[in-house]
Amino acid sequence: MQFASTVNNAEKTSRKVHDDQIYDQMFAAILQQRLTPGTKLSEDTLGEIFGVSRTVIRKILQRLAYEKVVQILPNRGAFVAEPSAEEAREVLYARRVVEAAIMRLAVKSHSKEDLKTLERNLEAEAKTIEAGQHSDWVALSGNFHLLLAEIASNRTLADYLRELVSRTSLIHIQYQSNKIANQSCSCDEHADIIEAIRERDEDKAVALMERHIEEIEKSLNLDGRGAASDLYEIFGASGGVQG
Repeated sequence: MQFASTVNNAEKTSRKVHDDQIYDQMFAAILQQRLTPGTKLSEDTLGEIFGVSRTVIRKILQRLAYEKVVQILPNRGAFVAEPSAEEAREVLYARRVVEAAIMRLAVKSHSKEDLKTLERNLEAEAKTIEAGQHSDWVALSGNFHLLLAEIASNRTLADYLRELVSRTSLIHIQYQSNKIANQSCSCDEHADIIEAIRERDEDKAVALMERHIEEIEKSLNLDGRGAASDLYEIFGASGGVQG
């Protein structure tokens, strides 16, 4: 009986890891702007791509819906969320509030190694801009903010910010007007934030972050709209999750 229980627990753990891998792939596709707002997330198609049942896909979609990056509509199915202009303003306002708190904590608690981690991320951002790899830059740019949350060592703020960053990615797809110019400006602003943290200038760091997010909002074109994505093109090449 003990052996059977151990085997069952191992199988459950394996299934959870497998499901988490699918969730991570889908979340990354949204964060990297490869899944665009309004894309229908067919349970049958995703189940075929990843080699799992519709029940597994449904649970993953519910997790993404909880984080407000997927919308589940009765009798219609699941779709990548399409943030309204008002939602965009609310998300960016929430980010100003949350990230101001994160900045104060990060300035107080950062180490030299933390600064090196931020600088490595910044260097990677610059390389993706130079190479024209927009989706990779989007992921690294969002990761910069998540790294700051880790440095702040407040799990609640970090979890909330993760949701806000992913929703911002969808907002970028729908409303951003000039991707190339915004990439370079954002990279420079991240560099300034790192310097303020290094100087342990709390007020300056907060002011720079608030200005950074304000610039994101100014870059939005509220009439913009992207095209729907193809699920096979995004996930099919990977041949599903290795498990």
